[in-house]
Amino acid sequence: MVRIRLFETEAGKLMEAGKLPGFLHLYVGQEAVAAGVMAALRDDDQITSTHRGHGHAVAKGVGFREMYAELYGRGTGACLGRGGSMHINDLTRGMLGANGIVGAGVPIAVGAAFAARYKGENSVAVTFFGDGATNIGAFHEGANMAAILGLPVVFVCENNGYAEFTPQSGHMLLTDVADRAAAYGMPSEIVDGMDAVAVHRAATEAVARARAGEGPMMIEAKTYRYFDHQGVKGLRHPYRSDEEVAEWKTRDPIDLIEARAVADGTATRAELDEVWQRTRDEIAEAVAYAEASPLPDPADLLLNVYSG
Repeated sequence: MVRIRLFETEAGKLMEAGKLPGFLHLYVGQEAVAAGVMAALRDDDQITSTHRGHGHAVAKGVGFREMYAELYGRGTGACLGRGGSMHINDLTRGMLGANGIVGAGVPIAVGAAFAARYKGENSVAVTFFGDGATNIGAFHEGANMAAILGLPVVFVCENNGYAEFTPQSGHMLLTDVADRAAAYGMPSEIVDGMDAVAVHRAATEAVARARAGEGPMMIEAKTYRYFDHQGVKGLRHPYRSDEEVAEWKTRDPIDLIEARAVADGTATRAELDEVWQRTRDEIAEAVAYAEASPLPDPADLLLNVYSG
């Protein structure tokens, strides 16, 4: 969670300074979901992400160097500088990609799970999506197919309360998105998305079920993003109050788990502080690497471009 928080905070500063091209959707506040789920996965398990995908990539093990270089649009980036913030992937880490299309990662994860089943592998696919994505046809088609075929997929709804600027109450009548899982005969669980331990326990159960051949499961993690939909300052559209943001911050996921760790003797304050400093040093080195990296070579423009 510290790695995600500091990566995103620095990325936000770089964007505000005009150093990064394109859009930036920051994951700050939602760290417990990515960390809790990814800690339940194996290296060969695969994930699909969203436009707000940096946290998932970091938690799955994608390197800081490759990620910052991609944000800078450099040739050493995770996607050779071609994808930018919303399209980071690393197939060697099982990160099948972030996606700028709402809900588009769901059928990709279902396909990955089908492929694993077909090849006799024991891996699991996890797809992350927001509350708004459950209104998209791709979600319903993917959920239905995964349930009918009993595929090893875990559906993780990161419900941060807003589909861009629209509150959940403005785009669905349901209070709990997880209720939609029942329509496909799929079990579900609602968890506190600010509590990494709670997320991890639910994910561990869902992943174990999927790996044992018991089919898909849906987890709804009720969480919150601290920054606007895009960037740090966003469009200054007054769709939520400062008081609401401040109230959610009183249950910051990192503060909660650090307080628990100190209280039960899992870690000392000094050990936790060392994690923060070590991560800051790693980020500084990665940003320097990205800034020193070359731009993509125009001669490689058609590399990995295919037509049907």
